[in-house]
Amino acid sequence: MLKLIALIIVLIGVIFIYDARLLSEKWFGFGDQNQATAGIKILGFIFAIIGAVIIL
Repeated sequence: MLKLIALIIVLIGVIFIYDARLLSEKWFGFGDQNQATAGIKILGFIFAIIGAVIIL
Protein backbone atom coordinates (compact mmCIF):
# COMPACT_ATOMS: atom_id res chain seq x y z
CA MET A 1 0.00 0.00 0.00
CA LEU A 2 2.82 2.37 0.86
CA LYS A 3 4.56 1.65 -2.44
CA LEU A 4 1.40 2.52 -4.35
CA ILE A 5 1.21 5.89 -2.59
CA ALA A 6 4.90 6.46 -3.29
CA LEU A 7 4.38 5.66 -6.98
CA ILE A 8 1.53 8.17 -7.13
CA ILE A 9 3.78 10.81 -5.54
CA VAL A 10 6.49 10.10 -8.12
CA LEU A 11 3.91 10.30 -10.90
CA ILE A 12 2.69 13.69 -9.66
CA GLY A 13 6.29 14.90 -9.50
CA VAL A 14 7.02 13.82 -13.06
CA ILE A 15 3.83 15.45 -14.33
CA PHE A 16 4.81 18.68 -12.55
CA ILE A 17 8.24 18.59 -14.18
CA TYR A 18 7.07 17.96 -17.75
CA ASP A 19 3.88 20.05 -17.75
CA ALA A 20 5.14 22.97 -15.67
CA ARG A 21 4.56 25.55 -18.40
CA LEU A 22 0.98 24.44 -19.03
CA LEU A 23 0.21 24.23 -15.31
CA SER A 24 1.61 27.68 -14.59
CA GLU A 25 -0.50 29.17 -17.40
CA LYS A 26 -3.59 27.45 -16.04
CA TRP A 27 -3.04 28.17 -12.32
CA PHE A 28 -1.45 31.62 -12.41
CA GLY A 29 -2.48 34.58 -14.52
CA PHE A 30 0.41 36.96 -13.93
CA GLY A 31 2.92 38.09 -16.54
CA ASP A 32 6.17 36.48 -15.35
CA GLN A 33 5.48 32.80 -15.74
CA ASN A 34 9.12 31.78 -15.94
CA GLN A 35 9.48 31.96 -12.15
CA ALA A 36 6.25 30.03 -11.65
CA THR A 37 7.42 27.39 -14.13
CA ALA A 38 10.75 27.05 -12.34
CA GLY A 39 8.99 26.76 -9.00
CA ILE A 40 6.65 24.05 -10.26
CA LYS A 41 9.59 22.12 -11.74
CA ILE A 42 11.46 22.31 -8.43
CA LEU A 43 8.35 21.15 -6.56
CA GLY A 44 7.96 18.25 -9.01
CA PHE A 45 11.60 17.27 -8.55
CA ILE A 46 11.17 17.26 -4.78
CA PHE A 47 8.00 15.13 -5.07
CA ALA A 48 9.79 12.67 -7.34
CA ILE A 49 12.74 12.35 -4.95
CA ILE A 50 10.50 11.89 -1.90
CA GLY A 51 8.46 9.22 -3.69
CA ALA A 52 11.61 7.41 -4.83
CA VAL A 53 13.03 7.42 -1.31
CA ILE A 54 9.80 5.97 0.07
CA ILE A 55 9.87 3.20 -2.54
CA LEU A 56 13.41 2.23 -1.62
